[in-house]
Order: sequence, then structure tokens, then C-alpha cells
Amino acid sequence: MRCPKCGSSQDKVIDSREAREGHAIRRRRECMRCNFRFTTYEIVEREELRVVKRNGARQSFDREKLMSGLRKACEKRPVKMEQLEQLADDIANELEEEGYREIPSTVIGAKVMRKLEAIDHVAYVRYASVYRQFEDVGEFIDAIESLDRRTHGVNDDQEELFP
Repeated sequence: MRCPKCGSSQDKVIDSREAREGHAIRRRRECMRCNFRFTTYEIVEREELRVVKRNGARQSFDREKLMSGLRKACEKRPVKMEQLEQLADDIANELEEEGYREIPSTVIGAKVMRKLEAIDHVAYVRYASVYRQFEDVGEFIDAIESLDRRTHGVNDDQEELFP
């Protein structure tokens, strides 16, 4: 590991801890040349997962691209970066556990929407608008009403008692 300050490859590990619920190891290091302390993370290298896009194109699964979409959906919302990191890790772990080698982007999008709905409703609607390719305001309204029904347990077939 090279020191980010002086570039030396001579360092020592000061502390190692489990991180991201056991899916990574966090290491505190100290450069032997300049004594600068820095943190590194060690994660398991996963077998390459290919994502099949809507147009049929295939590309490597990119956790950073997933994080970028999550950050955009949660921009200016009370969602911590740790929550987004955990959400991305959970999705990557689910995909690995399910044994996919190639996965349609729609499956990933559905997983993201399910998890965002539990974290922040505004972020969920933002993500859904891109994922489902909303074209007019009516689609936003439908998504919000559907979310409201699921959140408050309202049944469309049930007569409203207090209009």
C-alpha cells in the first residue's frame, strides 16, 4: 500500500477491524517514512457480474455506478452516507448469494426501489421516476398514491368512512 502523502510503500498496520457487517476489513496504517496515518479497506473480490441493460448491451456490475444513482436519489435528503453504503453492499451481497452471472438491470432497479422505499419515500419516488422512465406528472402522482396506499394500508376496494 502506498502512502497517500509521500508515496512510500513502507507502512505498518496499527489497527484492524471488521467493517460493513463483516464484508470488509478496515485497517489503520502508518507510513514508516513520514508517519502519516491513513485508512484502507480490504474486501473480497467478487466474480465478475454482468448487467444486461434494457437495450441488450452488457456491462460489468459497477458498485460505484449504483452508489452514484443512490446519491442522486437521496440528494438533500436526511439519508446518511453510511446508509447508502450499506444499501449498496446489501444489494451486491444479494446478487452474489442469488448466484447471478448475468442479471437484467430491471432486477437491480427493483431491489434498489424496495430498499429506498424503506429508507426515504422522496428518494424512492426520485429513483422510480428514472427507473420507470416517467414521462409526465400523472406518473409521479400515481407512484406517490401507490406509495401512500402501501404505507398507510389503504385498500382501493374499501369504502372510505370519513371523506
